[in-house]
Amino acid sequence: MSNDYTDVQVTFDGHVATVEMCKPPHNFFTIPLIRTLADAFEDLEADRRCHAIVLAAQGTSFCAGADFSNREATPPQRSPRALNPIYDEALRMFACRKPVVAAVQGPAIGGGLGVALVADFRVTCAEAKFSANFNRLGFHPGFGLSCTLPRLVGMQKAAMLFYTGRRINGTEAVAMGLADLLVPQDQVRAEAQKLAREIAVSAPLAVQGTRDTLRAGLVEQIRLAVARESEQQNWQFKTEDFKEGVAAMAARREPVFKGE
Repeated sequence: MSNDYTDVQVTFDGHVATVEMCKPPHNFFTIPLIRTLADAFEDLEADRRCHAIVLAAQGTSFCAGADFSNREATPPQRSPRALNPIYDEALRMFACRKPVVAAVQGPAIGGGLGVALVADFRVTCAEAKFSANFNRLGFHPGFGLSCTLPRLVGMQKAAMLFYTGRRINGTEAVAMGLADLLVPQDQVRAEAQKLAREIAVSAPLAVQGTRDTLRAGLVEQIRLAVARESEQQNWQFKTEDFKEGVAAMAARREPVFKGE
């Protein structure tokens, strides 16, 4: 496999590969970053050394979502049914057949939460923050979260997280079923790697076959979800409510939406 990645580093410890986002402190959610993650996942899919993957991040955030204060992060105008290209990369990540453990040491917000939910398991800490804050910004959830979040926590809890955009900490995330293990913050990566090593001891073909059974149809469900998400987002990005949501976030105030 190639290790020539931008803003992503891949290292091996036995049969466990650690894929690390290297855009500290916040690892903002961008097409180049997600495309590189997808490239790394595809390479590891073909690498027989890799029995399990740890998805980790440098800095204080796991992935703090899109940086809408950056002009480059402003969504471009797209035709109504055009698929957001970042969701093509999401599908590539979800298609990887190797089991993934995410080490969520800090905020996983918006699209960053979507990245965390690519993983089979999440190891986190009390200090971490999880939020599907899309509606608070004036648009529909994305990155397949309309499929993956209800699958994890149930429809009621997912609806509550979507509609309110509230942030929950790692303790709440584990209690809700959004994350799996709660450890001290300085041990998050080590514990994620420990879990991945435990998985990697099992027969890789058996693990992949079992995973395929448990996740049967998931990629196709996400494919349908991101098509719906893109269609909704494409027109909502043109609304005054979206402009207000971004402005309110930048000013750290409550948004005042008018439904227009």
